[in-house]
Amino acid sequence: MSDGSEALLRVRNLVKDFTSPGGVFGRTRRFRAVDDVSLDVATGETLALVGESGSGKSTTARMIARLIDPTGGTIEFAGREVHELTGKALHAFRGEVQVVFQDPYSSLNPKHTVERIVTAPLVYQKRKVPGGARAFTGALMERVGLNPDHSARFPAQFSGGQAQRIGIARALAVAPKMIIADEAVSALDVSVQAQVINLLRRLQEEEGFSCLFIAHDLAVVRQIATRVAVMNGGRIVETGERDQVFDSPRDDYTRKLLAAVPRIRPEWDAERRRNEQARKDRERKEAGR
Repeated sequence: MSDGSEALLRVRNLVKDFTSPGGVFGRTRRFRAVDDVSLDVATGETLALVGESGSGKSTTARMIARLIDPTGGTIEFAGREVHELTGKALHAFRGEVQVVFQDPYSSLNPKHTVERIVTAPLVYQKRKVPGGARAFTGALMERVGLNPDHSARFPAQFSGGQAQRIGIARALAVAPKMIIADEAVSALDVSVQAQVINLLRRLQEEEGFSCLFIAHDLAVVRQIATRVAVMNGGRIVETGERDQVFDSPRDDYTRKLLAAVPRIRPEWDAERRRNEQARKDRERKEAGR
């Protein structure tokens, strides 16, 4: 998006300062983690926010999800200023924006069954669970590639990739307008990463939700992003269409990030091209009907 006129999410001049006690004299130190960040995410697109550890990307995501408050700037979601929402409006926002976290085991209550975990957002939203909790959970488990008969199991009984699928099912339960995936595949094996990325792309195509995808692995980003924003030192140094950023980066830092990657996994890149061609073929077929 160039002007943000159709943005579902619109972030302008976002700032986040953290303070900590300093030195022997006890002077408070201020650290600026996010510095004047602006970005847009359109309905149905995936913006990948990329940068090294400490670049400010996860802090930005946490402010967008209203998990922490900004020091300055504005965050608009569906035309509403996020940090001014209260009461029912804030309650509704919590259902519209869901987060899939990096470590599935730490984000899933180990004492709760999958059924309770998946239906928890609906309970929080005080919504009726369609068709009953067991049937609803089973249907969502099937959609994310899990055995629906395992809804009575606990998170520890699943592998890391399976646990992350449970996290995705939980996010889908309230039919969100946006999913924030904060390093959602970085803790998984490479083969499992590809499976989860393919799952997210398929679900996004089916459901039409937007995605803010936080990552440091550029090979992963190329498989899922529509556009890419590169962060360094709390600032966005480059934003552009995915292929433009990868093939013709404008910023020196972006070029250094790309140079540091031994190779973009060729099998993933080939798969991306096949998937895009299949999508174009479907669109042409539907247009010809």
